[in-house]
Amino acid sequence: MQSTDRYKFIDHTADAKYQAYGKNLEEAFVNAAMAMNAIIIDEEKVKSKIFKTIHVTGKDLKNLLYNFLEDILVILDAEMFLLAKIKNLKIEHIDKMYMLTALLEGDVATEDYQTNEHVKAVTYNDMEIKEDKKGVSITVVVDL
Repeated sequence: MQSTDRYKFIDHTADAKYQAYGKNLEEAFVNAAMAMNAIIIDEEKVKSKIFKTIHVTGKDLKNLLYNFLEDILVILDAEMFLLAKIKNLKIEHIDKMYMLTALLEGDVATEDYQTNEHVKAVTYNDMEIKEDKKGVSITVVVDL
């Protein structure tokens, strides 16, 4: 797992911990998902053959982030979907709920793709979303 200018991995005893960055909330959410994806596979090798629109809700931003990352894992496990890119991610706050929509691009897992680690679950442990003048940073721990 290599860190990039969009995210960095942090030493953690049994799980994987990382921080993702963005100039706004949407970019930071995309980078948080792509960091989790980097644990699983090198997204640069995944072809964009399949397109999926997802809709996620949450009672607050942490819950929205958790649900977003978990949805990606469910799609991976249930449909053998490998993520290449996330586009058009939009977050809205309506009637005390947060809503996220995004377009996932990827392919079905075949012998053409070599996966790295298996992410079992997203956790709330050490989850943090910080917004300031510089942008947004998100800290996530996933269970391997």
